[in-house]
Amino acid sequence: MATSHGTGSDSVPESQTMKSENETVSSEDETEEESDDSEEDQEPKLRYDRVSNDLKKILEKDCASCMAVHAKFLALGTHWGAIHILDYLGYNIKGKEYPAHTCTVNQISVDDNGDYIASCSDDGKVRITGLYESDHDQIVNFDRPVKSVALDPNFNNHRFVTGDDKLILNERGFLTRHKMTTIHQGEGPIRTIKWKGDLIAWSNSYGVQVYDMSSRSRITSISKDHNYRPDLHNCNLHWKDERTLLIGWADTVKVCLVKERKEQDVRDLPPKYVEIIAMFNTPEYMVCGIASLDSNLVLLTYDKPTQPETVQSISSRPNLRIVDPHLNYYEEVSNDALTIRGYQNYRCNDYHLENVVEDNLFYIISPKDVVVARPRDQDDHVAWLLEHEEFEQALEAASLFSKELKKHTYYDIGRSFLNYLLENGRFEDAARLCVKVFGKNKDYWEAEAYVFAKLGQLKSLAPFLPRSDPQLSPAIYEMVLNDFLQTDAKVFLQLIKEWPHTLYQVQTIISALIDRMDRDRNNRALLQALAELHGFKKEFDKALAIYIKLKHPDVFKLINRHSLYEAVSDRIVQLMEFDKDNAVKMLIDNIGKIPVEKVVRQLERNPEFLYVYLDRLASTDQQLVTPYSGNMVKLYAEFNQAKLLPFLRSSIPYPLDMALKVVEERSLRPEQVFLLGRMGNIKQALQLITDELRDVDQAIEFCKEHNDQELWEDLIQHSLNKPNFIRGLLNNIGTHVDPSNLIKRIQTGMEIPGLRDSLVKILQDYNLQISLREGCKKILVADSYGLMNRLVKTQKKAISVETSHVCQLCQERILVTDTHRASDITVFFCSHAVHDLCLIGSTDNCPICSTQRRGPGSGGMFAK
Repeated sequence: MATSHGTGSDSVPESQTMKSENETVSSEDETEEESDDSEEDQEPKLRYDRVSNDLKKILEKDCASCMAVHAKFLALGTHWGAIHILDYLGYNIKGKEYPAHTCTVNQISVDDNGDYIASCSDDGKVRITGLYESDHDQIVNFDRPVKSVALDPNFNNHRFVTGDDKLILNERGFLTRHKMTTIHQGEGPIRTIKWKGDLIAWSNSYGVQVYDMSSRSRITSISKDHNYRPDLHNCNLHWKDERTLLIGWADTVKVCLVKERKEQDVRDLPPKYVEIIAMFNTPEYMVCGIASLDSNLVLLTYDKPTQPETVQSISSRPNLRIVDPHLNYYEEVSNDALTIRGYQNYRCNDYHLENVVEDNLFYIISPKDVVVARPRDQDDHVAWLLEHEEFEQALEAASLFSKELKKHTYYDIGRSFLNYLLENGRFEDAARLCVKVFGKNKDYWEAEAYVFAKLGQLKSLAPFLPRSDPQLSPAIYEMVLNDFLQTDAKVFLQLIKEWPHTLYQVQTIISALIDRMDRDRNNRALLQALAELHGFKKEFDKALAIYIKLKHPDVFKLINRHSLYEAVSDRIVQLMEFDKDNAVKMLIDNIGKIPVEKVVRQLERNPEFLYVYLDRLASTDQQLVTPYSGNMVKLYAEFNQAKLLPFLRSSIPYPLDMALKVVEERSLRPEQVFLLGRMGNIKQALQLITDELRDVDQAIEFCKEHNDQELWEDLIQHSLNKPNFIRGLLNNIGTHVDPSNLIKRIQTGMEIPGLRDSLVKILQDYNLQISLREGCKKILVADSYGLMNRLVKTQKKAISVETSHVCQLCQERILVTDTHRASDITVFFCSHAVHDLCLIGSTDNCPICSTQRRGPGSGGMFAK
């Protein structure tokens, strides 16, 4: 069973709020350690306030004996026989206080409208008082102690019941005379009566009875099921509604439901009956009062004494419990121990529980104290969370139920959470929370910035400071920047980059930065920050100078962003020294602003930089490097010889003599061979290949490239004393030179490795050539024969001439019916037809197609 215990103290101070002077009632002593940790962490279901003000003064002189509650007021009866009409705050309602009896008031009853009050006492009188009119005030003297009284909920009919040793119905009879009717008697004193709708419930020494006024019959009798004395343990009755009766008596609780009989019984039973739908015992405590809260029960309980009641002992605190009833058991939802004034001296019958159903208010009455309990609202929930330092949950509740909160605001809760985090040194969490709590409130942000500054924790706040909506005063941002300037140069630089420079006075930061750099002139982070700040002021020349000094890659971003090409046109070497790639890219992308001539002039003293620039420029546009092609030959020869030969083979013009001299100086033979060949010195180039490179394959390829018979003869001549060359020639020249010329010149007895294989390969190549020729011949003959047959068949075909055809020369009809106008015609294979008389000269070719140059149309004709 879930339980919850509050905390409290014996002396509870009065609330100081203007709205209510009620005292707050704690539900358990702080020094009591009976509940375990899990119970202490459980939030109570109810909130408790002590009704104070005028009531406190009344109870200082008198003692409460009973109370009736209504949605409009409280009616308190005392041991001196007085009745006080109070509001919910405990103030006397003016003119509503009067001495009703000469001894203790036993019970008070109020009608549903709150217009009449009835009270009874041991003085034998029942007093009925109209609160708003006195025409119907009356005092009924019974000449014996009256223990209980209940007004008809609708008192316009002036009915009420009283209880002593019998239950008497009082009503107006004939001619408005007072009429008394005994409803029940003979079962002991009747100490409690509750009237709801047409149903009257009362208790006596044997149990609880229910009477139906509509049928004027008793419908049930419920036994008490215990042996406790009724005078020491009163029966507590409460109508949850017009059909549900709650009974709490000693250590027994019953929930009864009044139902209608569906069929009339032959035994003439009442039309209604009562069914007990839940019943359970409470072995650890006695029930002092009972009420309902939604589907649960509210029980005011008193712990059973551990010693006989004859022994003088100190009583424990009463408890207000919320339980979920079932048929034979219950589940405890919450359990709050109450610190009532003087509880040490009270017994079970000294406590009473009254309920204002409309407002879910529960009044706990003791002789010297009255406490009101009510379901906790969102303000109470938030207050409990704050008390237990559950700030995040409190903020969430404030966000979800902002309209229901009256005592707390989201900001106040957040402010408390912030203070808690700061006190516990959780500065980053506190800074993060500022975003939620302060939102767009500029004043809150600025005030909190000074709090963090005082604690020396601006570093924690900086990442969360708003930069827009709201934008804070420049002094706040300058204060944060100055803090980082003095303590962390890297973060200072980061903030300078991230924060818009409009947030602060740039010149103020520059001045502070310069003062700081007097102690550390070579700090790269500070220098870079200074360059950024100069850029914000559009002092790009100063910023550029710092970036170049730092050799920082952002120098190119600065140049490109602000088109500072003229400013760097004289510092190209410096740019190339720390980032050749980006420098060359910038120079090539902006040739129109930094001419090639100017770049080359500055880089001439540094050949490597010049090579990088011209090489990249050549890959972009070869025309731009044409004036510097001679320089490029030298640069390739020095820095990248692998690219020299491709450059020499390219279409870029360059001085051949200079190029040949460069490659000769560096003994670059392949390049030298290419240049000699390009200059026409092919024999010298071949000699260089054979004598120095000794590369027969290259020599053969060189000869194939130039396809010169004299060159081939020179190669053969150079190879006669070189067996490897002979073998290479035998393997590769079969298609260019007759191998027999070489074979005949081979000296007798010369040892040539792989000669047999080479000869076999020559023979195979020869056979292959013969086979290919024969195959080609066969294919040619077959194709020629096929084409000839096709031509013959085509020429043998007839050509259709229709009557609509006309001569292409005279435009007269070809076919006529008049024999006198008939003429021979010639039809060409292109389908053109003409009169023979119209033809002039040769008739082998179609004159129309020949004139239009449409291709073959002759090749014979068809005459008809």
